[in-house]
Parts: sequence; structure tokens; C-alpha cells
Amino acid sequence: MGHHLARRFLMMILVLFGISIITFSLSRVIPADPAILIAGPRAGAEGLAKVRQQYGLDLPLWQQYSRYISGLLRLEFGQSFSSRRPVIEDIVEFLPATVELASFALGIAVISGISLGIISAIQQGGVFDDLSRLFAITGVSVPAFWIALLAQLLLYQHLGWLPFGGRISEGGTMPPAITGMLTVDSLLAGQLDTFWDSLRHLLLPALVLALEPLAILTRMTRTSMLEVMNETYIRTAHAKGLRERTVVVHHTLKNALPPIVTTIGLLIGYMMGGSILVESVFAWPGIGRYSAWAIVSADYNAIMGITLILAVIYLFTNLIVDLVCIQIDPRIRY
Repeated sequence: MGHHLARRFLMMILVLFGISIITFSLSRVIPADPAILIAGPRAGAEGLAKVRQQYGLDLPLWQQYSRYISGLLRLEFGQSFSSRRPVIEDIVEFLPATVELASFALGIAVISGISLGIISAIQQGGVFDDLSRLFAITGVSVPAFWIALLAQLLLYQHLGWLPFGGRISEGGTMPPAITGMLTVDSLLAGQLDTFWDSLRHLLLPALVLALEPLAILTRMTRTSMLEVMNETYIRTAHAKGLRERTVVVHHTLKNALPPIVTTIGLLIGYMMGGSILVESVFAWPGIGRYSAWAIVSADYNAIMGITLILAVIYLFTNLIVDLVCIQIDPRIRY
């Protein structure tokens, strides 16, 4: 296990190094001039020269990259051209909102997707199986932004069940900043009114963000369950007279879990990086909306910082998924 972890950490370092080279190179070929974005379109040649010197934009590319790498080793991503703050401060401010949204959406997708997939596999060829497969295909095919707009139109405008967007109602009492996640912080502070208000604001974007992962998990669970159900030991378990629930939970589902867990790990990375459209539509102040703002502003310091942080989250998630799969099925080798 120690050798396996050491090898994985070495691979993660190499992957992050490669990502840093790619993002740095791409950020330097964009047509927008960061000096003009910082100083303003009316700045003269002298003002632009001072800005380039201040941010090191006048240095050769290898020196700029060397400064960037040395900053990364100190967890410094440079200064945002848009907010005029260190990028790491912006990420610390916006990331908890995305983690809260993605965690809630992932919980919805995992519980609902695995449940639907199990029932669909057990009732293979039935009406429920046909409906779940239709839902899965629809969930993967329909764009998230269209679902978001439709959900706002139905659940906010016509029915008035859920808020339009944002994290808390206007004039609401913000809880003390402990984790940055309003539902958690409000519970820790004992502010139940704030908790229910933040939960109502969280529900609609989380449902929209969870739709595609839910559909993917439904299909994956059904396929994995059907594959295991055709194994000889499952037929033997039925022949022994074991209860259907025991066969499904302790024999079929347990052996069908590894590909499902792997899919969940991939979906975590998707939800963290694919929340840009959902956060933009629902005015959710998370890392996705911050990414869209950075892209529009050609703020490549922020873009590179966000990319690396999401890459770290994705890599560690996959490491945890591999370790969980090994615990579920010891036959999986390191």
C-alpha cells in the first residue's frame, strides 16, 4: 500500500506539472492584452509599460513561468487582474459555495441514481425499467442550462415554491463564517431560520446540477447489476433459498459497486468543473461563476489558479476512489 501511494503521489505531481505548463502556455496565446485590462483602455504607452513591469509581463516567457512555479510552491497563484486581490484569496472565498452545491447535488445523484438503477435491474424489461432508461437518456441529452431556465420558470415564476437564485434571501442573517458553506455554518451557529432559507436556495440549482450525474449513475448501476446478476454464484444464492433482499444487497450490489464507485469519482470532478453554467444561471457565487468571470476578463492568473485547484481535487478524489474500490473488492491489485 505504501509503495502504491508513493507511486500515485509521484504521478499526481507529474500531472500537475504538465497541467501548469499547458495552462501557462494557453494563457499566453490569448489575443487579449492583460496590461490593457488592468490599466484600462485609455492608458498610454507609459502606463502600460509600468503595468507590464509591475506584473512581470515584460519578462521572457521562461522567466514568467519560473516565477509562476516558485509562487505555486508557496501556494501563491499571483494577483487577479480583475479583483486586484491574490487569486488564492478569491478561491478561498468562492470555493466553499461550489463545494456545498456539488456535495448536495452529488448526494441527490448517488442516492437516487443507485436506487433507480437497482430497481430497474431487478425489474428488467418491465415498465419501470423502460421509464428509468428513458429518463437516463433524457437526463444525459438535455443541456443543463435549458433545464435550469425551465426549472426557474416552473418552480419560481409559476409555482413560487423555490427562490430564483443566490444563496440567501435579501436581508437574511448571514451565519458566522466557519466553513464557508451556509447550511453547515448556520447549523453550527444554531440559526435554524438561516439554515432553512439557505437550503431552499440550494435545492433548485442542486437538482439541476444533479440531473445528468443521476442519469449516468442510473445507467451504470443498472448495467453493473445486470452483469453480476448473470453470474453463477447469484443463481446459487437463489437456489439456496436466500431472501431476495439478501441476494440483492449482500451479493449482487456488493460485487457491482466497483464500477459504480469509479463513476462517482469521475462525476465529482465533472460537478466541480461543470458548475459554470448552473452557477451563472442561478447567480450562485461559487468557483464556477468566478471561472466564467475570469474567462470573460482574460484573467489568466485566476484561470490557471482555478484549473490547478480543480485538478488537485480531481486527482485526490480518484485516489480515494481507487482505495475504496480496493477495500470493496480485494481482488483488485495495486
